[in-house]
Amino acid sequence: MFNFKKFTPMRAAASKAPKTLAAATLAAIALTGCAPAGDATPTEVTIATHDSAVFTKEVIAEFKAQTGITIKQIKAGDTGAMTNKLVLTKDSPIADAVYGIDNTFSGVAIENGIIDGELAAVNFGDVCFNYDKAWFANNEQTAPSSIKDLTKPAFKGLTVLSNPTTSSPGLAFLATTVEVFGESGWEQYWTALKANDLKIAAGWEDAYFTEFSGSSGKGDYPIVLSYSSSPAFEVRDSGEYAGESQTASILDGCFRQTEYVGVLKNAKNPAAAKKLADFMLTEAFQKTLADNMYVYPILATVELPKAWADFAPAAKKPVGATLDIAKNRKTWLDKWSEIFAVN
Repeated sequence: MFNFKKFTPMRAAASKAPKTLAAATLAAIALTGCAPAGDATPTEVTIATHDSAVFTKEVIAEFKAQTGITIKQIKAGDTGAMTNKLVLTKDSPIADAVYGIDNTFSGVAIENGIIDGELAAVNFGDVCFNYDKAWFANNEQTAPSSIKDLTKPAFKGLTVLSNPTTSSPGLAFLATTVEVFGESGWEQYWTALKANDLKIAAGWEDAYFTEFSGSSGKGDYPIVLSYSSSPAFEVRDSGEYAGESQTASILDGCFRQTEYVGVLKNAKNPAAAKKLADFMLTEAFQKTLADNMYVYPILATVELPKAWADFAPAAKKPVGATLDIAKNRKTWLDKWSEIFAVN
């Protein structure tokens, strides 16, 4: 079975308004003492990642054996917070490379010119709602089968998701609603969600591990925005759900989220950063993704754990691929913030 402590799929950022976030990230850099990339030696490469990125000891050893270079990881917050931090420090970046910027925040990186060259896809995951099967069984209530169900009275006060202003899953779901309900209907959908006592959590970790009833946090909300891979982690060793997952995904209305690696512009050690970026696309790194970050490797040849086939199928018809998130992100977020009175 899977180690609950290890479950760390692609993550959302802390829920703060952009102006507050900018000040907070500058303070965080000063308080945490993140060493700038200039301190790295020619035999060390520094990579900024979201908080949930995992470089195993085996991966670090393999990369050093191949290149003679040691990997230094700086965890720079969740996806949105990390991207904003890199924008704020782009003239003197805190790292040589970055991993974890995704297709909801890649526009921010490109607009602000923080990447030297191009971003390369490393892995993907489908942002989907999950529900706690035990909660619905115990309450003798039918679980939702579509995102359209979440505004119904039967699900009032049962749903939690992360803030889209800085959360990559949250922004992914916001984009999903634009595609599903259209430019003329997505705001009404969110208004209805709010009226149905939707809970907005600070970030993915808070939503899943604290507020969600189906995880180790044992919260009060049986429906959470997460990933289609999440149920493979909730397989129980004993009890009513022994040998199967206590949770399931709603595969209607899932957004295909892709994470990238890239060399940071103005990096002190760009050559080493390029070697690391290339290494992350090899099987040696790709085969660690499912077990350690619960995302699908970009290499289709990499074998997935058996539980994924049983409990974590990717969405057959993910949405959002045709949306221009970079062009519309600010407009969508401004409208969303008006609905939820986020300043």
